[in-house]
Amino acid sequence: MRLMAGPNRSVPYLIAAMCLAETLGMMGIFAFPALLPRFFEIWHLTNTQAGWINGIYFAGYTLGVPILVTLTDRLDARRIYLTSTAVGALTALGFALFAQGFWTALLFRALAGLGLAGTYIPGLRALVDRIEGPAQARAISFYTAAFGLGVGFSFFANGQLERWLGWQWAFGLAAMGSLIALILAAWALAPQPPKTETLPLAKLFDFRPVFRNPGAMAYILAYAVHVWEIFTFRSWVVAFLAFSLTLQSRASLIAPTSVAAVSSLAAMWASIGGAELAVRYGKQRVLTLIMGGSALMAAGLGFTATWPYPVLIGLIIIYACFVQGDSATVHAGVVQSAEAGRLGVTMAVQSFLGFTCAFLGPLVFGLVLDVSGFGETPRSWGLAFMATGAVIATGPIILAWLLPKAHPLRDERVEPI
Repeated sequence: MRLMAGPNRSVPYLIAAMCLAETLGMMGIFAFPALLPRFFEIWHLTNTQAGWINGIYFAGYTLGVPILVTLTDRLDARRIYLTSTAVGALTALGFALFAQGFWTALLFRALAGLGLAGTYIPGLRALVDRIEGPAQARAISFYTAAFGLGVGFSFFANGQLERWLGWQWAFGLAAMGSLIALILAAWALAPQPPKTETLPLAKLFDFRPVFRNPGAMAYILAYAVHVWEIFTFRSWVVAFLAFSLTLQSRASLIAPTSVAAVSSLAAMWASIGGAELAVRYGKQRVLTLIMGGSALMAAGLGFTATWPYPVLIGLIIIYACFVQGDSATVHAGVVQSAEAGRLGVTMAVQSFLGFTCAFLGPLVFGLVLDVSGFGETPRSWGLAFMATGAVIATGPIILAWLLPKAHPLRDERVEPI
């Protein structure tokens, strides 16, 4: 796509433009979880069916990402990003016009996940390919943190739009957000071929060197359990808060979608802060503390559904900060551990394993709810969150196992942008 191609902007403008494009393009990503209580009502979904619709988005992502992200070693990531953003706009519009129940929702969410496969990590690749030197680490920090901003915006905007105009308009305007993101990225990113020597096509899709790189695999597997937790939490947090409201003696003026939005904004800054701490104190130490704290909170969070709603809101915000506090750090670890000329294929393995977990996490959560009381008791929610906590608790173990075998990372110093 050649739309509005021009010279790359200065680094601050480039980062700001790509972060804004990421935020707008994500309006549809959590539209379904944000409106899940409504879809329970109008489509009579079970928790397992809801888990499938939440998870199939990331299954679509997982199917597309090994090809689309690996191709960024051969093609300009800008082309993949712009094309996939257009796919995201079309699938959001299709959901608004044609989704009528479980099966049609499943189809359009799977296609939307395929669109995300060509935008999130290829967008990051397009950004880091255009920023040289140590400032690259901070660019990664802001870009991954903007994911949290996009999540918050998605929850809040979709909740409000559904209340004012209906759920179809929420998805329709998500399509508009993707269209604006496409125009913005086309303006900010000048066409640019990959900087590394192009590998033959057969070697381009050879993933074995990545699996033999213990440093990269340490951060890739840590990313996988991080993604299991973060997308499980985001897929079910609105439904959990809605359940808690049914147990409260007083009504609340704060909607669950608003709580989810605020928690995502707080988590965005936690991701940036976690990255800064990792530069100062080391990635492994910071990731171990954050993942350990997250596992401890998950072990008890679901059992607090009967607590006063304002207290529960505070716990949700704190937990969200733990959940995303490791995000930028694991991304930076993957980028800095990749072998020269294999960044795209390394990020493809990262995304494939990570979003396989993003598919499984919400589904397993829904299954635990159904087998432990159909999500109708605090015990049922407590067990579901405990299952999530058990997964994230493996992160520090993975790092302690693999990192001692790894080569030192490239320069991690961060310069002002």
